[in-house]
Amino acid sequence: MPPEQQTPMPQPEAAQHRSQGKPRWAEHLHGLGPVIGLVLLCIGGTLLNSDFATVDNAMNVLTRTAFIGIIAVGMCFVIISGGIDLSVGSMAALIAGSVIMFINWAGPASGSPLMAVVMGAVLAVVLGALFGLAHGLLITKGRIEPFIVTLGTLGIFRAYLTYFADGGALTLDNDLSDLYAPVYYASLAGIPVPVWVFVIVAIIGGVILNRTAYGRYVQAIGSNEQVARYAAVDVDRVKILTYVLLGVCVGIATLLYVPRLGSASPTTGLLWELEAIAAVIVGGTALKGGAGSITGTVIGAILLSVISNILNLTSIISVYLNAAVQGFVIIIVAFLQRGRR
Repeated sequence: MPPEQQTPMPQPEAAQHRSQGKPRWAEHLHGLGPVIGLVLLCIGGTLLNSDFATVDNAMNVLTRTAFIGIIAVGMCFVIISGGIDLSVGSMAALIAGSVIMFINWAGPASGSPLMAVVMGAVLAVVLGALFGLAHGLLITKGRIEPFIVTLGTLGIFRAYLTYFADGGALTLDNDLSDLYAPVYYASLAGIPVPVWVFVIVAIIGGVILNRTAYGRYVQAIGSNEQVARYAAVDVDRVKILTYVLLGVCVGIATLLYVPRLGSASPTTGLLWELEAIAAVIVGGTALKGGAGSITGTVIGAILLSVISNILNLTSIISVYLNAAVQGFVIIIVAFLQRGRR
């Protein structure tokens, strides 16, 4: 095709704003919003309770953030591409139950408990990728809306876990649980292992989103899918990979979470999808797609954990209302974004 007939790729969100004359300082101020909010929250938490500013509490907040933060990194790609996934909490529950059943079987069967734990960790990532692949295929090849697909699998995943657990809980055998425990409880250089994994996943996610053609395609599809198709972007393939990436993130978060309690029940991962979506939106990602950042998502996840931590330490409101606070945050941020794409 001659150069003059080539269809241009849709501009990234920031470029569109600049082309419309939006001041650069306004863009920077918008991007710093989550950071400013986090700083103000930390100052407020310190004033309300002196225990908030301790190193132990900071590590506790970051460790609890790690699971949702890892999932939020994958969710960021999905939302930027214009999609959504409501099933990540139920997916995590089913993966956790499957891993526990597999390790309990593989430990005695293989004669090597360590190998059973390693294979269980690999299984978590593989299952996450397969579930994500199923979502991607149903959405792209089946032409079903992401909301409908993931709403359906939300019920399917949790129902199967409840069936496998016979309405109760699946528990990791004691010896295997002790062997698996360091994945959650161990520290490197004074920093818990889940935090290190969260950092690594966030860095890799940031590189993929900002430094690869795939990342540019994800943003282009979210900005204008039809124009992306005209620009010869394989939209279906990119969307499928996006849901696979989210599934892998759910698998990684789950394999870190299993040793925390050593069990999986019908309440495992409950409302994780709410927390992950909230982290992405609070971090500045456009709910309609086309723009977002991994850095903002990480800050958003930490910000929500800090809110919960402050509520727990100060008893301003009941801890049972934490999910309500997150719901209000999503609505407020979405309201503020209503004119943004």
